[in-house]
Amino acid sequence: MADSPPRPIPPYVDIRRSKRRKRTVSAYRDGERVVVLMPDRLSAAEEARWVETMLARLEKQRSRSRVSDEKLLARAHELACRHLPEVPEPASVRWVSNQNRRWGSCTPADKSIRLSTRLQSMPAWVVDYVLVHELAHLIEPTHNATFWDLVHRYPKAERAEGYLEGVSAASSLNFEDF
Repeated sequence: MADSPPRPIPPYVDIRRSKRRKRTVSAYRDGERVVVLMPDRLSAAEEARWVETMLARLEKQRSRSRVSDEKLLARAHELACRHLPEVPEPASVRWVSNQNRRWGSCTPADKSIRLSTRLQSMPAWVVDYVLVHELAHLIEPTHNATFWDLVHRYPKAERAEGYLEGVSAASSLNFEDF
């Protein structure tokens, strides 16, 4: 039985071929896009098969790393106890897919925190930083000096800020403050 023809390459996939790359194919997420790096010599059919393979691998990796809303709430509680013991308990902490210009948001009035699903593929210490940032808004709603003093109790705050700035710059995106 012959192999079925590969599906067309989705529009959110960027193919980057290289004459220097000889054997390996790799892929990574860049915001909403997927970048697939492959040798220049592959045929169109091989390219399509590799894209399908790499998309499946990335999805498997993403599903393994997804943290449920319940676990996110528990993590927020743990971070609050460790770094912001005076913060009121958030009513809800959840992932949302509709935040394209923010990493997270907080509504102090109802004590709800929302994190962009784009953070799910980032290191845990970056997600923790965004959680601490949003938890600090439960005490101080504005980005004043008191607020930043609270946020910088998180030991990796500067590192995470740099990471997020780098992701934004690399994506050529213009993110507002959280």
